[in-house]
Amino acid sequence: MTDLPPARLLAIETSCDETAAAVIEDGRALVSSVVASQMELHAHYGGVYPEVASRQHVLSIVPVVEQALAQAHITLADVDAIAVTRGPGLAGSLVVGVNAAKGLALGAGIPLVGVNHLEGHIYSAWVYDAGEVPPPEPQFPLLALLVSGGHTELNLMTDHLTYKRLGSTLDDAAGEAFDKVARLLGLSYPGGPSIQKAAEEGDPTRFKFPRARLEGTWDFSFSGIKTAVLYEGRNFEKAGKHLPVADMAASFQAAVVDVLFGKTLAAAREFGAKEILVAGGVSANRALRQAFKSQTEFPVHIPRIALCTDNAAMIGAAGYFRYALGHVSEMDMDVQPTWPLS
Repeated sequence: MTDLPPARLLAIETSCDETAAAVIEDGRALVSSVVASQMELHAHYGGVYPEVASRQHVLSIVPVVEQALAQAHITLADVDAIAVTRGPGLAGSLVVGVNAAKGLALGAGIPLVGVNHLEGHIYSAWVYDAGEVPPPEPQFPLLALLVSGGHTELNLMTDHLTYKRLGSTLDDAAGEAFDKVARLLGLSYPGGPSIQKAAEEGDPTRFKFPRARLEGTWDFSFSGIKTAVLYEGRNFEKAGKHLPVADMAASFQAAVVDVLFGKTLAAAREFGAKEILVAGGVSANRALRQAFKSQTEFPVHIPRIALCTDNAAMIGAAGYFRYALGHVSEMDMDVQPTWPLS
């Protein structure tokens, strides 16, 4: 949309265990981005500990916002609006970011824009670094595969902020399955990078793990493959044999990628999409990226690795389009931890 007004947004993201802030212009040009990771804090627990996450956000939010503004060489007076993740996510974490955004917006007298975290992941595909030649924008109708630790779903976008959910996971999200299988294989948290690394030395054809294609629907299911890995591991333990971690990781990864890739392409054909967008934490997976980039039927947009995981740049991008199209939030806006993308 070339007729939308220019705007500079400060964006804040605290939906889970990353405290992030960014400055973005016109929904695409990323001027600054700061992410304070809590990964080391939560690795001890094998997953995100909500109370620890929210307390760490309280400590990090002000320094992170200040750093984002400083890197952009601006002050709050140079910002047109503030975008913030309002959900879904951990309630305690969301409250920290939303309240910080409310205070900044109220103090500066500028609009507040609440953003769906899932919508943010989708709009990460619009972002590029300020100063670079802008890459082509995704074109509608667009088939968006959103694949992360908590969500796996297919959405048809016919315009900005216009979605039709075609299908979603019936149980575990793909990223959740990666974390659980990594734990079964004795690999470190987070599971996605650990399984990818182990799979590099493995044979993806050794184990025929199930593909839950759920014919007749656009839904996903990953609990079955997780259980299959569990039982396969137990068989090796009962036989007193060494667990072939690399082969199991590679076979598991291949099965998940096969389903995600196959259903997305089929849906794109079925609904007449011009292009495909893949976003969310699992879109950082090398095998998944290669699968989509190797096909020539559809142009594919996948954010660069740094924008696949939680960040504020994506919230700023989505927030810009909401702001430019008149979707401004009230100051009494509340968090919505289970808000669906619709």
